[in-house]
Order: sequence, then structure tokens, then C-alpha cells
Amino acid sequence: MAIRRMVLESEMATVALARDLAARAVAGDAFLLSGPLGAGKSTLARAFIRARAGDGALAVPSPSFTLVQVYDLAPPVAHFDLWRLGGPDDVEELGLEAALAGIVLIEWPDRLGVLAPADAVRIALAWGEGERRDVTIEGPERLIG
Repeated sequence: MAIRRMVLESEMATVALARDLAARAVAGDAFLLSGPLGAGKSTLARAFIRARAGDGALAVPSPSFTLVQVYDLAPPVAHFDLWRLGGPDDVEELGLEAALAGIVLIEWPDRLGVLAPADAVRIALAWGEGERRDVTIEGPERLIG
């Protein structure tokens, strides 16, 4: 596992990072997106999904209420938002295990507990100055190079 730290100067930099990750992702990859509200988790997830779909205008609704949104791509991409869940017991019913055969993006991964994939890419976003975001990515070298 490698660690990469960076500063994203703008929302466009977050989108560029998401596109880069999307281009490298393959079936079986899981991305755990953590950080406070408004740090850019959803922005990164939406840009990742749009890049995988090859459609910059694709409607990518937040799964805050549905908890999971699945996109019929090759491979399938599942976007989980676990904010409203209490813990791992609540997650098991969402189909995470089956979704892991495709590509998975998970916001609020702290709710996963022991269900967190050990080989997942961990992306921690934090507020910087102004629109800046401080980002730490931990994962396989092929993904975070």
C-alpha cells in the first residue's frame, strides 16, 4: 500500500482526481471516502461515476436517502452513503458484499466497522484554506501512483 498526500486547489482539482482514479479502477476496487460534511466526498464520487460512464452530464443523485445507488456500467459501480446508518449491522442489508464484485464508492466508511474491505483505497478529505482540500489517499500503487 502506498500513501499520497495532496492539496486540491479547487472543485475542478477534485474532479480531475476523481477522473484519474476512475480511469485506473477495475472490478473489485473499493474506495472509502471520509471527511467532514462539505469536504468533497460527494463531488469526488459524482465525478468518478460520470467519468466511468463517459458522460459528464449524467445525473448522479446523492444516495443519502436511498443509501445506495447502483449504476449499470461495465463493471457496475455502486455508490453508498452510510451517513444515516448506525453501524455494520445496518450495512449488511444493503447488498455490499454483492456490490464488491464491481466498483464501490462508500461515503462515511466509519459505519462499516469490520465490514470495511481490507484492500480498499482510503481517501480522507479535509478542509484547507478557502476552497482548498487536503487529501490523503492510501491504497495500491496502481491506483494512486
